[in-house]
Amino acid sequence: MTRKEAERLARQSAVLQSLGFTVAEAEALRRISMTLHRWHEMECGTDNGCIERDEDTGKPFWRYSSNDSRFPMADRERGALKRLDKIMSRVNLYERHGDLPDGSGADRAGALDYFIQTDPRGAALYILRPGDVPAGADVSAYYSRGVCVY
Repeated sequence: MTRKEAERLARQSAVLQSLGFTVAEAEALRRISMTLHRWHEMECGTDNGCIERDEDTGKPFWRYSSNDSRFPMADRERGALKRLDKIMSRVNLYERHGDLPDGSGADRAGALDYFIQTDPRGAALYILRPGDVPAGADVSAYYSRGVCVY
């Protein structure tokens, strides 16, 4: 890791901690974002094949491009989203009930939310603060105002 990358990670962690995430949760959010990013890349396809979901069961399969065969695979997307929901509910629970575990007050005027951007050309996860998306507006038009986790 270069010095520039380390500085970027430190800034990202500091911003996430200011929103109420712990250091471990900030790192978990980064890993979740990387997992989702790779999943979205593989859904778009590589030279070897792509991920596709069964229409009836929703289970993911890897389809090889060379012989059109498909094999079941682990659903890393579902696991990452479950971990993300758990982290977000913990932070928002403390926001609703007052102080965060480290003793700092929750000075946000509402709950945090997230947006998953499925285009593999950018970051996969954005943490949305209250006010990042105008009331009644489409989130997909304003998600980049949030905190980019990559």
